[in-house]
Amino acid sequence: MVPLLVTNPDRRARDSAPLRALSILLIAVISAANLSAVGLLVHDLLRNSDIDGAELVYTAIALWLNNVIVFALWYWELDAGGPAVRRDTEPAARDFLFPQNATTDVFRQPWSPGFFDYLYTSFTNSTSFGPTDSMPLTGRAKALMMVQSAASLVTIVLVASRAINLLA
Repeated sequence: MVPLLVTNPDRRARDSAPLRALSILLIAVISAANLSAVGLLVHDLLRNSDIDGAELVYTAIALWLNNVIVFALWYWELDAGGPAVRRDTEPAARDFLFPQNATTDVFRQPWSPGFFDYLYTSFTNSTSFGPTDSMPLTGRAKALMMVQSAASLVTIVLVASRAINLLA
C-alpha cells in the first residue's frame, strides 16, 4: 500500500486505471491472506490440543482487526466506482446507503462518505455480524458483508468456545 500512497496520496482528487487496478489487486491479496489465516486458525483449533491460550487470543484479535481494515478498504474502493468518482456519483448509484444520504431533510448539504465511514461500517459489521446504519444496496456489497461476517463469526466463536474448553 505504501507505493499507492506515495504515487497518489489523495485518491479523492484523481485516480488512474493502473493505480485503481493495483489497489484492488493488493486488497485482494490481503483478503486472501487473511481468509487463509482464519482457515489455518480453524484447522489448528480443531487439530491441535496444546495451543497456548494467550497466543490464541492475540492471534484472533490480529485476524479480527485485519478483517475490519481489509473490508473497510474493499467498501471504500468499490462503492460507486471508488473515492475519485464517488463525490460526483448520485447516492442512488452507490453500493451503500448511508443515513446522511437517506435523510435529506436532516442533512441538507451534499455529503459523500470518506474512509472513516467505511471503517465504521466494517467495524459494526464485524461486531454485529450484519449491517447497522449503512445498508448494502448491491449484490457485491451484500456478498462482501456476508464474507466479512462469516470470517468474524468463525474467529470469535471458535476462539471463545476453545477458551471455555468446548472444543477438545
